Amino acid sequence: MGVRGLQGFVGSTCPHICTVVNFKELAEHHRSKYPGCTPTIVVDAMCCLRYWYTPESWICGGQWREYFSALRDFVKTFTAVGIKLIFFFDGMVEQDKRDEWVKRRLKNNREISRIFHYIKSHKEQPGRNMFFIPSGLAIFTRFALKTLGQETLCSLQEADYEVASYGLQNNCLGILGEDTDYLIYDTCPYFSISELCLESLDTIMLCREKLCKSLSLSLVDLPLLACLLGNDIIPEGMFESFRYKCLSSYTSVKENFDKKGNIILAVADHISKVLHLHQGEKKLEEILPLGPNKALFYKGVASYLLPGQKSPWFLQKPKGVITLDKQVVSMCTDPESKQEISMCTHPESKQGVPMCTDPESKQGVPMCIDPELKQEAPVCTDPESKQGVPMCTHSEIKQKLPIGTYPEFNLEALMCTNPGIKQEDLMNVEPEIKQQVTMVSDPEILKVARARHVQAESYLVYNIMSTGEIECSNTLEDALDQALPSQAFVYRPVRQRVYALLLGDGRGDASSCPTVKEWFVYSGNPLRHPDLVRPLPMNIPGGTPSLKLLWLNQEPGIQARRLDTLLACFDLSSSREELQAVESPFKALCCLLIYLFVQVDTLCLEDLHAFIAQALCLQGKSTVQLVDLQLDYVDPRAVQLGSLLVRGLTTLVLVNSACGFPWRMSDFMPWNVFDGKLFHQKYLQSEKGYTVEDLVEQNKSRLTKFHNLKSIVCKACMKENRRIISRRHWHSHHSGKWGREGSGSHRTSSGRSRSGQGQHCRDQGPGSRQHEPDQWRRHSSSSGWSN
Repeated sequence: MGVRGLQGFVGSTCPHICTVVNFKELAEHHRSKYPGCTPTIVVDAMCCLRYWYTPESWICGGQWREYFSALRDFVKTFTAVGIKLIFFFDGMVEQDKRDEWVKRRLKNNREISRIFHYIKSHKEQPGRNMFFIPSGLAIFTRFALKTLGQETLCSLQEADYEVASYGLQNNCLGILGEDTDYLIYDTCPYFSISELCLESLDTIMLCREKLCKSLSLSLVDLPLLACLLGNDIIPEGMFESFRYKCLSSYTSVKENFDKKGNIILAVADHISKVLHLHQGEKKLEEILPLGPNKALFYKGVASYLLPGQKSPWFLQKPKGVITLDKQVVSMCTDPESKQEISMCTHPESKQGVPMCTDPESKQGVPMCIDPELKQEAPVCTDPESKQGVPMCTHSEIKQKLPIGTYPEFNLEALMCTNPGIKQEDLMNVEPEIKQQVTMVSDPEILKVARARHVQAESYLVYNIMSTGEIECSNTLEDALDQALPSQAFVYRPVRQRVYALLLGDGRGDASSCPTVKEWFVYSGNPLRHPDLVRPLPMNIPGGTPSLKLLWLNQEPGIQARRLDTLLACFDLSSSREELQAVESPFKALCCLLIYLFVQVDTLCLEDLHAFIAQALCLQGKSTVQLVDLQLDYVDPRAVQLGSLLVRGLTTLVLVNSACGFPWRMSDFMPWNVFDGKLFHQKYLQSEKGYTVEDLVEQNKSRLTKFHNLKSIVCKACMKENRRIISRRHWHSHHSGKWGREGSGSHRTSSGRSRSGQGQHCRDQGPGSRQHEPDQWRRHSSSSGWSN
């Protein structure tokens, strides 16, 4: 995360740029300097998750009550000294950072494998040195903070850019996070979350001005330094030879500094003594070995330029052409590459939609100027799958560009792509440009989806509708477990129906919907390409309602349509009456359990008992009681089941958002329905043969509710020909391992069994992996559950 080697350099080689500060004192100074202005800290929430998650137990699926309590204490501490907090979360992964995202996910896979190896060897949770944040932590943290009354925002691009922009434009006290990119941005002060002492409100401020002084650089040089060292956009190895050349000619090598520290000093020395001589006179590619990476390098430098900022490294003589006809602005990035970017404009818009033309294929992606012009919708071609995905445009949303173009169209990015563009020309263009290629054509619906996304009220909905691309990070899953399927496949049919709802325009015809690109982490997936997943038809009484009806209509009876749609996403319309009779917060949990047990044949009666018992017992326990709960040992299967349920709760957030919120979000917030240690305890007890009375801790009221919930789940499963039986009965009739997803048979939505490849069923063409609808219904082994 951030600039390669800079964190270590600051700590070991350049510690004087770190200053101990106190937030209470800083806030008082801010109020005296700006009367009437509330001291505000912008929080990069993704950097803070590890700091916030203080519960000792993390392996069992999350200690959500404890976590919520920790968040509440964090907010209260700052509120008590009059500091306002604004929380930002990553809303989507930018294309130019996808490779880095994949690299981290694959690294996480290796860490998870070591975690499960440790659990199997020691039957206990590993130490904090192997800590892995519980699944869904970022998603549920958003809702926890909103519940606590905090302003919580979800980014439309990489969150660090929006955090830095907000801090600069709103005269904030500072940024709280743990990312060396904040040392590069020219924005408000940067404070470390890892060094924060909550009791005293002391932390470390990292001063970029002192960093510049130590390196003999100016603030505008820092983006150049960051890209030469490597960051999330520029791979570290791209300029490795250049850095060593700088080191070999560097005459002030410090023997007491480490090699990385000396490299940073050497590169900074080269910038200050060599590159500065040519600044504004020569192009960067003439003074740096950019080679074929020129466009990427320019993009990397421009990514640090906040609104209104410009770089002296981009000032060059005019060569480009600007046409202000409200139709197309055409520039040539490089006369040798013959690659062209065209900006479609609209009178009311502020963003451009580039068209990148491949010089070899001579194909471009055409863009509609405005839906009212009735131009043909563009088609975005996946170079791997060679499949066209129909797109539409929306004139209010920022463009997310494909690899090879800029993540944001702004003045400086355009200047760096087209060195000859005059600043004054760009000032005339910017107000004209604001368009995006999207998967949905209705601007009103997109506006609602975008607003809910930005306000962190929904999950993945806007990503699906705007870019048709979503991702899900690692889950604590045992790659060697041959019994349980990955959560990526268990919940895929639900997502497929959501795709049909969001992209089908109320037609209910999934065949006409574009495929969605899924970057989901699961065992055996090298993440070289996304899975291309087709939407799945929905079966809703009365037909599939439009999004306008679900989202905007407030007439009586619409809430019932919303619920019908939600249940149809889980293919549980036949269980509507039974679920309606369940009290909150167990209604949503019951829905999820029915889906899980129909979907996964290797779940048994003991698992169902544990899930239900922990949810019921949780209601009567305090946070202190949950903290004090001790486990006899840790079971690897229970670890995976806990994560599987939590991922189900995040899926409920997606479905509820897409359907217009038929259920209260609080009903499937984990601190209301799930506790990792408590579930693990009930799982171990159930495995040992504890009676139901013991599982519910001899509470008669809970016992009645237990039998009621169990009956609803079992009856609903029987409608799908799924009889939930005890594992002991299974062992007495079967031998061998439990089934792995797709190793034998699975069921379609009609309940019919058919053989197939299950998890690994995909097209054989390179990179396409296009999945047929509803392949993932029932995961089982030929020798596994068949009842």
